[in-house]
Amino acid sequence: MREIDALSTERHNIPSLELMENAGLAAARLVEELIGGAPGKRILLLCGKGNNGGDGAVTARLLANNGAMVQVILFGLVETTKGDARINFEKLKSWNDERAIREQRSTPEDLKPIDFFSCDSEKAWAQLSATVLSGPHDAIVDALFGTGLTRPVAGLELEAIRYLLSVRQNGDARPKIISIDIPSGLNSESPQAVSEAVMADATVTMTAPKPANVLPPAAHHNGRLIVADIGSPASLIEAANSNLFLTEDTDARRWLVQTRYTPDSYKNAHGHVLVVGGSRGFTGAAALCANAAMRAGAGLVTVATSASAQPLVAAQVMPEVMTTSLAETDRGTVSDEAVDYFLKFSDRATAIAIGPGLSAEDDRTRAFVRSVVEQRTTPIVIDADGLNCLSPWPAALRGSDELPIVLTPHPGEMRRLLGAKSEDASADRVATARDFATRHHIILLLKGGRSLIAAPDGRVFLNSTGNAGLGTAGAGDTLTGVVASFIAQAKGMEIDALESVIAALYIGGLAGDLAARELGMRAMVASDIREQLSTAIRSLDPEGERPV
Repeated sequence: MREIDALSTERHNIPSLELMENAGLAAARLVEELIGGAPGKRILLLCGKGNNGGDGAVTARLLANNGAMVQVILFGLVETTKGDARINFEKLKSWNDERAIREQRSTPEDLKPIDFFSCDSEKAWAQLSATVLSGPHDAIVDALFGTGLTRPVAGLELEAIRYLLSVRQNGDARPKIISIDIPSGLNSESPQAVSEAVMADATVTMTAPKPANVLPPAAHHNGRLIVADIGSPASLIEAANSNLFLTEDTDARRWLVQTRYTPDSYKNAHGHVLVVGGSRGFTGAAALCANAAMRAGAGLVTVATSASAQPLVAAQVMPEVMTTSLAETDRGTVSDEAVDYFLKFSDRATAIAIGPGLSAEDDRTRAFVRSVVEQRTTPIVIDADGLNCLSPWPAALRGSDELPIVLTPHPGEMRRLLGAKSEDASADRVATARDFATRHHIILLLKGGRSLIAAPDGRVFLNSTGNAGLGTAGAGDTLTGVVASFIAQAKGMEIDALESVIAALYIGGLAGDLAARELGMRAMVASDIREQLSTAIRSLDPEGERPV
């Protein structure tokens, strides 16, 4: 991002002052949105001496120009600031003189004075704590540190961060806290905070998200995230060759548009999902997976399950879902004796989902899963006990572009897949997922607080939908059904499996968000997520879902 800012000026002749002005404008707009406009509102800005503080200075001037009562604390002296930041701090210091001149010219604007304070000592901080900081505010803007922070915060700036953390303890009556670019105390390139960090209600970041804006636990400090366009050319962003991406509604919408039903569509045109799951006593997971695949748009869905589990599975699935029985072990789990029949049966499928409720306790079940994954002729999505049957992941087992393997582990399953390296699983989720996906040429959907998708080429996509309610039982089985359904629907089109997985995760998370809004996160269950898939899809592509 620093390079993009520099090149915007060097190659495209966009003045750096203009970029800072646009950044301040984006922040001011967010502040006004959160507090219902600027006129008469009391706003405090805490500014560092660098460019982040310069963004804050612009924000302060624009809010004052719109009628807010603004107080600014600069942690340092204007004389010690540099470049664009200094220019904007000097504008703030001269604001009151400019206001007086404008009022003498009978300007109809009701311009309020800006209270500007320099804080460069413990004594100054103590005085401000007793006066400015104790006064009522509608919003406080954090412009202390931006993307350059790599060290722990200390001194007066740490006191300022602790002050903002204390403000959050004041209940509903407290002011809104808005961070510019990134909450102060975070290293923009790391999911881990380098020190105590601001907990913002909202963060406006410039041009594109930074890792700490979207990777937990750092991302939990951001609150609502707004990505603002401040004028850097899109060509510079595209040329940056990033391998870390945040998925947006446009990604899911593009997939939906590409796979729209046509007037001559029929069931076989939308793919056949074959779910392999369920065992004696564990039938619900397979039913949840199959029902989600059907609701997500697959033309046909069949559940292949152990013979003794089939009647119960058939009773739990939608009437539209078919079932077939497989040879079983004495424990009621699928046996390796079923391999030949299953592979022949799977010739009619477009995508396979294997694992929900399957059980991984019997060696013959594990042998069945390994044989199916090795000998299949369709894309396969592996979840739950399908993953456990293959843990630790066999080094020789690889996917391909023609026959992709999609894994959907939660953190515990990921540790088991890694085997001896399980201690490293949670240290850096992005690096762990990327390494695993590239080594085995698979698509890895790693579930968690911020679910992500790692591609065989090293790209990682962070999903922007979903909530804690998705941790409910059966939500993973539901997601597996949606993923398999989307892969099946796109088969034969110019859409690779990765695009389908990205869209499925986004839409599945959006369905979870809709369920949480209606029911709350605590009460929602997996079937509630499934029933919101229709609303999620129609919200993204209403025209495509409307009958001709």
